[in-house]
Amino acid sequence: MEHKRRAIKSYTLRQGRLTAAQKQALEQLWPIYGVDFQANRLDPGILFERIAPLTLEIGFGNGDSLLQQALSNPQHDYLGIEVHRPGVGRLLRLAAEADISNLRVINHDAVDVLQQQIPDNSLDCVQLFFPDPWHKKRHHKRRIINPEFIHLVRQKLKTGGRFHLATDWQDYAEQM
Repeated sequence: MEHKRRAIKSYTLRQGRLTAAQKQALEQLWPIYGVDFQANRLDPGILFERIAPLTLEIGFGNGDSLLQQALSNPQHDYLGIEVHRPGVGRLLRLAAEADISNLRVINHDAVDVLQQQIPDNSLDCVQLFFPDPWHKKRHHKRRIINPEFIHLVRQKLKTGGRFHLATDWQDYAEQM
């Protein structure tokens, strides 16, 4: 019998508790802003009901930066990927309060989403701000930024697209 190696994850799920507002947002607002993970390609034109420059943010945390970008650039579309459900719930609530239509969210692993849902040559920008640095040498294999990941992102970017990275760990910056 063949054993499949479990993929190394670049994150650790620390779910925490959902507040009542986050839970309510996930239940009520997911149909508006949420995108279910499925093993088929998304069509951004159908997803946003228009053709516009598309930015993908990986690991948006509590969503403040992503929301601000969507509010400041209504002519662009934004797709955020986050595994932390409380952050997703918070962003859904804030997006509804702002009544924006250029923001969607996926609550799943970014590598899976890139491999299975994002079409090649479809993104104008990919953003990855302050990924977990996995600062111990033995944990560096968990860092999301590696040659395979860079190649995957490159496939998804349009010609001339940007991959915007930020970290505050010197050795991770050098690796990037």
